[in-house]
Amino acid sequence: MEQLLENFGDANHDELTLWVRLIDHLRPLRASDTERAIGNLRQLSDTLAHRPELRAQLNSAFGRLFRERKQVSLYASSGLLPSTGFFSEIARRIAGRLLPDVIDTAYMKDVLAVLFPRRDDEEWVNAIPDELWQAVLHTLLADEIPAAETDIRTLPQGMAEILEALRVLSYHVSAIGLDPEFIRIDPDLEEHESAFLAQNAELLAYIDHYKNWWASPTELVEDEKHLKVMLDQCEEVVQRVRRRATKLGTSLTLTFKLERLRQHLRRITRLLSLLDGLRRRRMLADVAPQIVLLFKELVRSECRKNRLSDYVGKNVELLSLRMTESASKTGERYITSTRSEYFGILRSAALGGVIIAMMAGFKLVLGRQDFAPLTAALTFCLNYGIGFVLIHVLGGTVATKQPAMTANAIAASIGETRGKGRELENLVELIARTVRSQLAAIIGNVGVAVPLAMVVALCIAASSGNQFVSPDKAKLLLDEIDPTGGALFFAAIAGVCLFLSGLIAGYYDNLSAYGRIPQRLLQLSWARRVFGEARMQRIARYVENNLGALAGNFFFGFLLGGVTALGVLFGLPLDIRHIAFSSAYVGYATVGLDFELGWRMVVLAASGIALIGLTNLAVSFSLTLYVAMRARRITFAQGRTLIGMTLLRFLSRPQDFLLPPSSNKSDDPPQSGPAREEVRSNGAINT
Repeated sequence: MEQLLENFGDANHDELTLWVRLIDHLRPLRASDTERAIGNLRQLSDTLAHRPELRAQLNSAFGRLFRERKQVSLYASSGLLPSTGFFSEIARRIAGRLLPDVIDTAYMKDVLAVLFPRRDDEEWVNAIPDELWQAVLHTLLADEIPAAETDIRTLPQGMAEILEALRVLSYHVSAIGLDPEFIRIDPDLEEHESAFLAQNAELLAYIDHYKNWWASPTELVEDEKHLKVMLDQCEEVVQRVRRRATKLGTSLTLTFKLERLRQHLRRITRLLSLLDGLRRRRMLADVAPQIVLLFKELVRSECRKNRLSDYVGKNVELLSLRMTESASKTGERYITSTRSEYFGILRSAALGGVIIAMMAGFKLVLGRQDFAPLTAALTFCLNYGIGFVLIHVLGGTVATKQPAMTANAIAASIGETRGKGRELENLVELIARTVRSQLAAIIGNVGVAVPLAMVVALCIAASSGNQFVSPDKAKLLLDEIDPTGGALFFAAIAGVCLFLSGLIAGYYDNLSAYGRIPQRLLQLSWARRVFGEARMQRIARYVENNLGALAGNFFFGFLLGGVTALGVLFGLPLDIRHIAFSSAYVGYATVGLDFELGWRMVVLAASGIALIGLTNLAVSFSLTLYVAMRARRITFAQGRTLIGMTLLRFLSRPQDFLLPPSSNKSDDPPQSGPAREEVRSNGAINT
């Protein structure tokens, strides 16, 4: 360590190389080895404290490192989203991973990339406590000359670079804030003076005052207060637009610009805090906390500049929230409280079971037509898609579609709970109501699909004289739901399809709101002439409330049919198993075998249906719950407490998970999320 520090005073050594070696000395072998990193930094601090001559040499080298390089890009662009757009930035990051950027050490931004080239450097840098970094700075700058004793007429280059970076950032904020996307979401922005233009005027005045003050010290308190007020107003506008976007619809472009604007405002605040610390001519060591915070932020940004996961995650967050928020409102309709609602779910699920039995029969008929593979796949997809849409239009329910919706409702409730005892009890009640509602839907689907499939098969056999399903085909159908085979894996694939269909439904709900599709339908003059004004109003309302559900159901059918097609195309063992269809196939197979099923076959069929359904529900529910909680930035630390309370409720009152109370009780817990009356105004129960 000491030999390395002595080299900083030798003109024969390249200083940047010495800085790289110094960082290498501080870097632990494993980024997660925080103790080693802390020990290395303490060793540096102790060496500087006991060797004043080494401290002086490193101090001089530290000053030259900044004076000889341009710093504006480091503060005004490092870690901030560019103006190129969402997909252009994705392409740049992919290209950056495959082919590194050119390094120009005349810029401090690129010097940071040279000093911290590893992707895991941010881990150990940020793991070291701020206090230790600050102690090193205090030690390094112990011999610093107070600003009052230097030439006050010349603004130091480092501060001039920060002021110029503030100017650039302010112009960027003004440009982003005037984007028409913001005005579309929040028309009030047109009626008042733009906070984004006001902050630019205030910040430019602040920069001029700061430069004048450096040469002739004057108070800037009033100017700073005005600037901070303008920046706070800009933050309020950003938050207001984000809130309105979750209701009126959003897009990747809007989300990208909101995130970019938030980053710029945060960087301006960070730099202003640093300048404010130096405003009274204090030394750099006196603003060590602000320097350390900025340093850690810049290192983190440099290490993550080409990381796709963080970038995509940040920018789809608002879109995901909008999609899952729509699904959570739909999910409220699947969570019953009263017996009338419970039997309503049973009736709608029974209707769904009727249509599913017919769809399963059509699937068997289509499978016997010897179509070409692509034609067969298309017919299967249309059979599923049109059938699911028909279930929705007629007000039926498919049991496995519920978890993708109810998980969002539960995630929204968790977000409101925040670990409080009473709210946890309400959450347990919500889970109990969800479970019994889900069981009602399964009973309605399976309880109708199986006997109806038998009736259909018997009617066809009686009218045609031939079995609808041959004995060999019947055995194959039963083998396909054997839980000891690959049925559960294929059921998990169906669960993924269910999860994706929920996202698709949310996407189209968002598209309907964002694109104002219902209002645009009313602008069609030919449609108003054909259907009439009143009927077009009803059509527009139906599209507004059901476009997502229609699209989600139709694409769900194509997902189910497309999995098998992909398996054929790539020669992979891909298929799907869905509880409702599997139960209908059991009904057809039972008639095909003349009801001669041995007890072993009956047990395997029953367990297969049960496990397929459980897998469908578990996969779709867990994936949807994960995405919904990520979109809401929810971390639920009371998971074990909630599980314990739920188990205790199940053991003490198992009937709550099976049947609703006989009558509404005055002490029933309030429902989370939107009011049921408001939700039910959206139309028939969706599938």
